[in-house]
Amino acid sequence: MSTRIKTLNPETTTGKSKELFDAVQNKLGFIPNLIKVFGNSPATLQTYLSLGDLTANGNFSNKFREQLALAIAEENECDYCLSAHTAIGKMNGLTDAETEQNRQGLSSDEKVAAGLNLAQSITKNRGNISADEIAAAKVAGYTDSDILEIVLNVVSNTLTNYVNHIAKTEIDFPEVNSGKFTINA
Repeated sequence: MSTRIKTLNPETTTGKSKELFDAVQNKLGFIPNLIKVFGNSPATLQTYLSLGDLTANGNFSNKFREQLALAIAEENECDYCLSAHTAIGKMNGLTDAETEQNRQGLSSDEKVAAGLNLAQSITKNRGNISADEIAAAKVAGYTDSDILEIVLNVVSNTLTNYVNHIAKTEIDFPEVNSGKFTINA
């Protein structure tokens, strides 16, 4: 697949993007194509990485952040992010069944389901959600701080979803397609 925004070669990249690529390489052991696309704008790459650090130090576990990412990527129909977060979700203990449920805003855990539903509604409605949706999240056990962190996760994931749509980033994970499910959730 040909991308619409250049996928930088880490071997020939210089400056701030090279520094950030090296940090990602050291952390992950490889540089995903999304990061190579983000590298065209060091400010955008640094913002994305900073958002990741902020969410990692927030209220939610790695597993729940991956569940949110799956629900948001499905809502935004981002195959790159679905592919990446399916793989990363497995590394964080998600089963295939949980992954497919989470993509649809579902979970056997009522609190998780409420958080996924809230994230998908925020995404779908561009933040214009009802008081009832906030109340439902609070009844499920989410605090005001948690709700704001769900918004932060929506923003961070929507950034990657949109960049992947615009760039047509080549998927470098086992491919998953939005809207296609093998397990009935």
